[in-house]
Amino acid sequence: MTSPVLTRQRILSGMRPTGALHLGHYHGALKNWVKLQDSHDCFFFVADWHALTTQRPSGETLGRHAYEMVTDWLAAGIDPERCTLFLQSRMPEHAELFTLLAMCTPSSWLARMPSYKDQIAADPELATYGFLGYPLLQAADILLYKPAGVPVGEDQAAHVEVTREVARRFNRLYQPVFVEPQALLTETARVPGLDGQKMSKSGDNAIAMRDAPEVTATKIRTMPTDPQRVRRTDAGDPARCPVWPLHQIYTDEATRAACDTGCRTAGIGCLDCKQPLIEAIQREQAPWRERAAALDPQQLQWTLEVGTERARAVARKTLREVRGAMGLVV
Repeated sequence: MTSPVLTRQRILSGMRPTGALHLGHYHGALKNWVKLQDSHDCFFFVADWHALTTQRPSGETLGRHAYEMVTDWLAAGIDPERCTLFLQSRMPEHAELFTLLAMCTPSSWLARMPSYKDQIAADPELATYGFLGYPLLQAADILLYKPAGVPVGEDQAAHVEVTREVARRFNRLYQPVFVEPQALLTETARVPGLDGQKMSKSGDNAIAMRDAPEVTATKIRTMPTDPQRVRRTDAGDPARCPVWPLHQIYTDEATRAACDTGCRTAGIGCLDCKQPLIEAIQREQAPWRERAAALDPQQLQWTLEVGTERARAVARKTLREVRGAMGLVV
């Protein structure tokens, strides 16, 4: 008697290509992706069309950023043998489904998105059709692959709900083609940047995943600390220190306890507190740099070519069902 074959649930997620990733990207998404590939059928894509909704990068820049980002995916432990990696812009199927879904999606659903209203108010030049329609393009990205879930942080759950509404309306107006994906809410650590604010490229406060050891050390050593520790002999409070949240992510309980006591009693200086943090981050970065250095650019390109063709086979199957349901020639 043969054992039944267990089908793993499919999930899908993507990132806009912004170039090399930082520690916030890793702890906010990539770390979870690496875990999910052990238990799910994972599709991860480079959302380069989405990058065009708010930016106007040159083709050369966008392409370079895409490959830098995928390099960091692989360096973090994403395995193309266990998941499907692909480029959105190489998949015209995404644009076709976006067009077909636009025929039955009320425009008011898109205009009501809080992120759309807020960003248009801040920058009126963003009032393009592409930016208005990006939640629907995102829905097409997802629905093409019929995933059971989409791993997102709580702040992105509204986008998955729009996708569910789009799928529900299409299924009601035509035929039940689409699966309504669930938002897989994940714990996304808020990684502080060098200034204590959320780590981001735009804030120029990031530690890159593959920063050289000396670069990481310099960045952390120059971080501001408790403003009330003016002199070495002044007692401090870790709760006031921008460095402390990084300790809570990177160092163990014993190290944190020693640093806490040393800070409050002025038994150690701020550089003494920063040193174990520097070493912990450098330990995490070392295998990332090693894996990235071992990658051949042609191998990276081939990985995306293979993944894109694998994704295309799934997308075309879904599109045939959509065309048939809408009465188009298939």
